[in-house]
Order: sequence, then structure tokens, then C-alpha cells
Amino acid sequence: MSHARRPALRRLFVCTLAACAGITSLDTAIASSHREAPFITTSPKVDGTDFYMFMSYEAGRSGYVTLIANYQPLQDAYGGPNYFKMDPNALYEIHVDNNGDAVEDLTFQFRFNNTLANNGKGVELQIGSAHVAIPLTQAGAVSTVADSQLNVAETYSVKVVRGDRRKGTVGLLTKVGSSTSTLDKPVDYIGDKTLGNSTAYESYAQQHIHTVTIPGCRMPAKVFVGQRQEGFAVNLGPIFDLVNATPAQILNPDLKNAFAVTSIQDKNVTTLALEVHKSCLTAGSDPVIGGWTTASMRQARLLDGTPASGLQTSDKAGGAWVQVSRLGNPLVNEVVIGLRDKDKFNASKPRDDLQFATYVTNPTLPALLGLVLVNDTEGLAPTNLPRTDLVSAFLTGITGLNRPANLTAAADELRLNTAVAPVAEGSQNRLGAAGAILAAGSVAGATDLAGFPNGRRPKDDVVDIALVAMVGGLCAINESIDLGLSSVVVPKVGTLTSICTTASLTATAKAAGPNGLPNAANVHDGVDQAQAPFLTRFPYLNTPNSGSTPKQ
Repeated sequence: MSHARRPALRRLFVCTLAACAGITSLDTAIASSHREAPFITTSPKVDGTDFYMFMSYEAGRSGYVTLIANYQPLQDAYGGPNYFKMDPNALYEIHVDNNGDAVEDLTFQFRFNNTLANNGKGVELQIGSAHVAIPLTQAGAVSTVADSQLNVAETYSVKVVRGDRRKGTVGLLTKVGSSTSTLDKPVDYIGDKTLGNSTAYESYAQQHIHTVTIPGCRMPAKVFVGQRQEGFAVNLGPIFDLVNATPAQILNPDLKNAFAVTSIQDKNVTTLALEVHKSCLTAGSDPVIGGWTTASMRQARLLDGTPASGLQTSDKAGGAWVQVSRLGNPLVNEVVIGLRDKDKFNASKPRDDLQFATYVTNPTLPALLGLVLVNDTEGLAPTNLPRTDLVSAFLTGITGLNRPANLTAAADELRLNTAVAPVAEGSQNRLGAAGAILAAGSVAGATDLAGFPNGRRPKDDVVDIALVAMVGGLCAINESIDLGLSSVVVPKVGTLTSICTTASLTATAKAAGPNGLPNAANVHDGVDQAQAPFLTRFPYLNTPNSGSTPKQ
């Protein structure tokens, strides 16, 4: 490139925040999970909202693991005419660590392509003597895959990378019995006139569940990408308004669904779902895997002030991939990581999470909850610092449940023991494995060990589980079982030896609630996740809201 042309090119070159951050610091970039970090609010198409990983509990799917990554939060179903197509200039990934070293061993990469019908001209109508392109996504009622009434074809491909996500061995997922790697995505639920009622739309969406072959895996898998109803139950407004609820409400288990005035089931999300046999995800004899999802954007883009006809022709992306979204355990970046480090956290890799360890061992949320909920100097915050119970729950896995056999790095990964059998939806404990152990008083007596923090299912009330963990709920069960909390080894930090028992709880936290359990085990946000509607089969998340008749 000649020096004479550089000034002109500089005027055309637009450095995205991601790119600028990548230039100034290898650790800095941008963020995820329901808009909780500063940059991601500007790029909702790559905002990862929730990550689920659990043993499939659909009948006949024994041995399979379902992995679900949701993107594009808080979608209003009526958001036409372009709705919520995925970004073809982004890279969406689901990562699996199967040996406990906080480095991905398998990565599933999703890339999207949105194409106008009619050889790129789009659907045209003859208006008088002219053929004129229509302004909408659809020209009429839609009911089949690649329907002729669709103005835009939404397709995607999935690669599996073994080893480093950028340097490993790459294979392409193909439809079983063919070499086809292009997969169709259903159009968003525009409305009843276009796609019928919810039953008709679900039938249409189910046509887009693809049975695929994964290179290197002997068992077929399933994949689905499409719009779903937001399944995350949270009293969103009051929670962010300094947990705007009275102690009587938030400490009373009988009122856990009594003041849910701003939950978000009237919104939609876009789901990337895989169902993969556990034999394709685990390594050796260890049944424990860790997972997380990310999204990346190109380091830079050029903006064209006079774009050509077509889709997204105003910008040209280029340069290296820069990670802009990351999500493993739910709520870590929302309520654990300090505001100043939220962007940094979402740009980082799990192997580097020790830089954030203080946020886990010395969390601020319990103190904030104590001031807000109890309004006294004691509050709910446990006295065992550093908090080894939170290290176990969020960074290493719990001994005897979901800690990797050869753990060498503490990291924020959603950890799943694939040897733990799934539990049918109707028998699941809403507080996951933590609630089952609390109810039984021991691991041996627990009837449901298949939920969070052992993976995460759609009906696991992770808000309440996280609140219980934050205020020391796990300390109450450490007296009857070995959670490994008294000798948690964090590489490069050493052995943490603070004991987490009922004795480390404050008087307020130890006081018994109406059900006999201590207050620390009863904290909730006023919304019962178990009341959210879900399917009992893949992809599990419910039919989305219709643009013309949204659910309430």
C-alpha cells in the first residue's frame, strides 16, 4: 500500500470498539448476557443471553446431551419488517472442555447466511408495467422449509473444531445420509396470518430440526436454530432496582411467585441448539465436561456511504476474530463481576479466569443484598472469607458431583456430569442439584442431581439458586456432605481453607424460615422458574410469541 493513499483510507476505515480494544489490550473487549456489559448493548445480534447444558430428558434420548445457546435478548415479537435474523458477519460458538484444563477441546461454530430470493433481487410484484421488490420478509402465508413465499432465505452451517478454536482440526456437520452442509432456519414468528396459530408455527419450526453427522462421532446428532419464547424467569425490574422487595417477600418461600410483575416471558430469543451423544463430548473415563458459549466479530469494518442493492451491503468486515460475548455459568457477569471489568471478562478465556478470582472469593452482592433486604449491619453475608463455597459452585465443580477428575484450572464453565441420569421434567427440583441436596440432607438421598450447578436445565431456577449460594445456602449442607469446600485448590493461588458451615452464617441467615430451612436457603426473586412453559422434547424451549398475538 502506498503512503500517499493512507490518509484517504483512514477516513473510510471504521475501527469497531472490539477492534480498538483488541489493539490496546489483549484482555479487553466486549460482553454478553441480557445487556449487562457496556459494549454489547450496541450489538444485540451477538449478545449471548443464556447457556444451557443438560442430559436430555426427552423419552428415547438416553445418553444424549443438549447444549443450548440463546442470543439477541428481549425481542419484541412484532419487530418487523426485518425481525431478528442472525448476523452473517459474526461467529457464534459453543465450546466444550473435557479434561479440566479450562481450554476448549471441541468447538461447534455456527455461521449464518441471509439471501434474497429471485437470484438476489428479492420477490417482485408486477405493479402496472414495472416489477417492484416487496418491502417485507414474506410475500404470503409460509408453512414449509424454503417456502416460495419467503423473500429472504435464512441458512447456516456448523463446523466442529477439535483442539484450539482457531488452529484445530475442522470438520463440517452434514445432514445424515448426504453431503449437504447448508441447514435451513425457520423465519421468526411474524404473526398468525403469515404462519398460523402457535400449533401451526411449532409444526413449521419442527421441520427445521436437522439430524446431522458430526465428523469423528459415531452417533448422529440433532441441530436446531430458530426463534423461541424467552424462557428465563426473572423479576427483572425489581431485581435491578436494588432488589426492590421487602424481606418478608424475598425470604418467604410461600411467596416465591407472588410479586412477579415484570418477568419477561412476553419476549423472544434466538436459540442455537445441539443434541450430541455424550460419547462424542467426553474424553477417557471422566464423565464430566465443561461448556460455555461465545460470539466473535471481525476486528474491523469498512462502511460504504453508497451501498449496492442487497442485504447488509453497507459494511465490509475483515481482520481477525475478536470475542465480544461469553457465557458459562448464569449470572456471573451480571451479579459477580464488577462493572469496570464486565467487558474485560467477556473478552477473556476461561483459562485466564484467575484474574477475576477475588470477585468470587470476596463477592460484593451478599453485602448489597444484606443492606437492601435486611437493613442492618449484619445482613445475610456469610463470614467465611474467602468464599470457598462459591469457588466450588462456580469455578471448580463440586467434589463428588461435577468436579473434573483431573482438574488443573479453576474457571467459569458450566460443568456437567454426564454419568448422572436425567430426571423427567415433572420430577425436577426447581432448585436443581442444590435444592435436592438441601431437601434430602445428603447427596445419597437426593432425588435430583441432574440440575444446576450440575449443568443447567430450562426449569432450573438459577436466579434463586445463585441468590441462595451467594448468601451462604451451600454452607448449610456442608455439614452433612463433603463438598470439598475446606480444601479447594485454586492453581497459582494455593489452597483456600475457610470453612463454610452453618456456623459461618449470620444470625439472620441461620434463622429458620416457614419450611424449617434457614433463611440462607430460602432467598428468592419472586418468580418461580418452574412456572415458565417449556417443551418436553428437543429443542425444549417453547414456541415463540406471535408478532400479532403475543403471550402475556
